[in-house]
Amino acid sequence: MRLCFILGRGTGLLACLVLAAHAGDWPGQPQHITSVVRSDVRTGKLVRSTIVSPRLVPEQRVAENVITPRVVSAAPPAEEPSAPPTGIDEVVEQIAARNSVPAPLIHSVIKVESNYNPFAVSPKGAQGLMQLIPATARRFGVGDVFNPLENIQGGAKYLKYLLDLYHNDYALALAAYNAGEGAVAKYGTVPPYRETQNYLQLVADQLKKSKAKSSGAAGKNAQPAKPAETEPAGPNHIRKVVEKDGTVRYVTR
Repeated sequence: MRLCFILGRGTGLLACLVLAAHAGDWPGQPQHITSVVRSDVRTGKLVRSTIVSPRLVPEQRVAENVITPRVVSAAPPAEEPSAPPTGIDEVVEQIAARNSVPAPLIHSVIKVESNYNPFAVSPKGAQGLMQLIPATARRFGVGDVFNPLENIQGGAKYLKYLLDLYHNDYALALAAYNAGEGAVAKYGTVPPYRETQNYLQLVADQLKKSKAKSSGAAGKNAQPAKPAETEPAGPNHIRKVVEKDGTVRYVTR
């Protein structure tokens, strides 16, 4: 809307007021524009001057952002990994339990094979604590034969395999561990190799020492166990049999 009016003809002053409404001539917010026409005193010409009044900006409110607290379900804490074993005894106990192989058997094989030297290497190329040849190490997933943990894991897996293969006949299993499965298959029994026969005897002796040590640690106050009707089969029950012709055999009772 535009409104013009004459303030005074004698003074030669003409004022024109221009008003823009909210939703009319001007989009957006309203503003006031005043146009004043004056006659110049010297020249007599009309001179127009425009006065723009500051437009009022209405107060704007910004909506508050309300953050709804998120409910987090209380999940049970993740199980912490078991602490790594700190010694050879702990390593053997854990691996023996995992592979269902008697811990004394693993200890006895380690003692006879390498005397607990993790860097032992035999003239035939067997390596590490349980003297694994490269082919056997690869067969049972051993990446570093000089890593005690990996070596014992591989050796325990191999012993378990042999015990299952020979139906828990410990004499044959240990003979195959020393001389190879092919040698046992060739003779159908413990091969007549002096090294293999000595090996069986050494392992059996170590098992007896381990059994005596365990019995002594039990103490005097432990109740004696009832005698079994038959001796359980096990690697500490390997018996040496000498035939009349001098042939030596090893059997498991």
